[in-house]
Amino acid sequence: MNNLSSTIVRTVVAAATLLVAAAAAHAEGNVEAGRQKAEMCIGCHGIPGYQNSFPEVHKVPKISGQSDKYIVAALAAYKKGDRKHPTMRGIAGSLTDEDMADLAAFYAAQAESTAAEAPKAPSEAVKALLDKGACASCHGANFSKPIDPSYPKLSGQHADYLYVAFKSYTVDGNRYVGRANGIMAGIAKQFNHNEMRELSQYLSTLETELRTVPQSRFR
Repeated sequence: MNNLSSTIVRTVVAAATLLVAAAAAHAEGNVEAGRQKAEMCIGCHGIPGYQNSFPEVHKVPKISGQSDKYIVAALAAYKKGDRKHPTMRGIAGSLTDEDMADLAAFYAAQAESTAAEAPKAPSEAVKALLDKGACASCHGANFSKPIDPSYPKLSGQHADYLYVAFKSYTVDGNRYVGRANGIMAGIAKQFNHNEMRELSQYLSTLETELRTVPQSRFR
């Protein structure tokens, strides 16, 4: 592990300790209340393979099975503007803390399986990239057990979404694209776009807890 990766890991562990304590202070969401509030979400996240077309084209991420703390953290980042996405900014901006907690509880409860403890082995080239970014140090050895529940599960997520998300941490000064996260920015800027695609493709092939629940399941 290089010096930059070691520094990032130490920073992440310290930050995770604070985030876990902060997350514990939040009220637990209500699954049934979240089911009622999810009507605003199913038009995109309830359609398998549905594609986002602006500001970049990619499949809408699978959110059923993500942890409730991650979903709350992501919605809060969209609401604050730390994650730039016009549609998600508008939706998140309309939500209260209770709404976020309820939606998060609902989607977290939809995990259907458990990801394998040991993921399939990557190629030597991809392994070198994973080691360079110290990815397992934050997202878990199987990339589905993050060290902090406010970090996302990556295994089995759509490759094109992972690539766009990864790349967004390197974007500055764009009105519609970008994510403000110092830790991820430091990691992402170590990679070129082809390397990001390689990492994203590998992670997308892993066994996962994530899924898209079709709209009909909500009604």
